[in-house]
Amino acid sequence: MNLQLIFKFLISAGVITAASEVAKRNVSMGALLCALPLTSLLVIIWMWLETGDQARVVAMNWSILAYTIPSFVLFLLFPLGLRLGLNFWASLVVACLLTALTYRLCQPWLDRVG
Repeated sequence: MNLQLIFKFLISAGVITAASEVAKRNVSMGALLCALPLTSLLVIIWMWLETGDQARVVAMNWSILAYTIPSFVLFLLFPLGLRLGLNFWASLVVACLLTALTYRLCQPWLDRVG
């Protein structure tokens, strides 16, 4: 395993760990860190540093945007399931399954955009 791969792993894991630790103390700040496109930014930066391919970076950016839209289903259905009385795990599973279905239904559009 090369040093660059280890560095990417540590930075990426650090971002996720920081967001979860901050969320324990302040839900709003934790949510903000999760809502920021940090993963997308890291991937775009890693891609640029490794390839220097501007067209590929632009294509990645547009693909990320296209795939973000169907993911809203998860963030709408998960809390709705909890409010309707489903337990945490049932609500999470239902929201994930319906999100996966939404991705599947949107796939032809996503293929054209991305």
